[in-house]
Amino acid sequence: MKIGVLGGTFNPPHIGHLVLAQEALECFGLERVLWIPAARPPHREVESDPGPEMRAELCELATADDERFEVSRIELEREGPSYTVDTIAALRQSNPELEPFLILGGDQAASLPRWHEPERLLELAQVVVVDRTGWSRDAVAISIARLRGAERVRYFDMPRVEVSSTLVRLRIARGQSIRYLVPEAVRRKIEDANLYGAGRREVAAKS
Repeated sequence: MKIGVLGGTFNPPHIGHLVLAQEALECFGLERVLWIPAARPPHREVESDPGPEMRAELCELATADDERFEVSRIELEREGPSYTVDTIAALRQSNPELEPFLILGGDQAASLPRWHEPERLLELAQVVVVDRTGWSRDAVAISIARLRGAERVRYFDMPRVEVSSTLVRLRIARGQSIRYLVPEAVRRKIEDANLYGAGRREVAAKS
């Protein structure tokens, strides 16, 4: 059973995440895509973090209308840093029939040599990489060339969506609308729960 694994902080989830998950699913014939919010990202702090439980709830809201997507709490329920290799290993242990496809942006893939046990990760999962601004396929390939298993990495395209969680948080801080940049249920939750400073400035576009 081929499933996509889309990990991240999702702080907050936005339309770019949805398009990425859909394109990977269709390109590689995946049965579904697991969205896995990180509890404790090992390589960086989560900026303006509302907490892993809230980020998981935002993911649930973002994916609720698409039965092809499922939110997993596997990293929220595990102690210690949220190492991707541990997550993939746990998924495969729970279901030996599972064939995980780890979905990465080009910038993430280029940093693979600095990840925890990257070569084991390449053994456990099919890594699939989408182009990101500033990281072409050739640039990624050069960055990971010395890793055993790097030749198995596959690439795919998606429509260019210039939206990021950083941009969404910045617009909230400026009092600008985030409508259409995030799913409507996510926008409403951000506003209702006063996330990212939304209580101090109006998030919703007036209509």
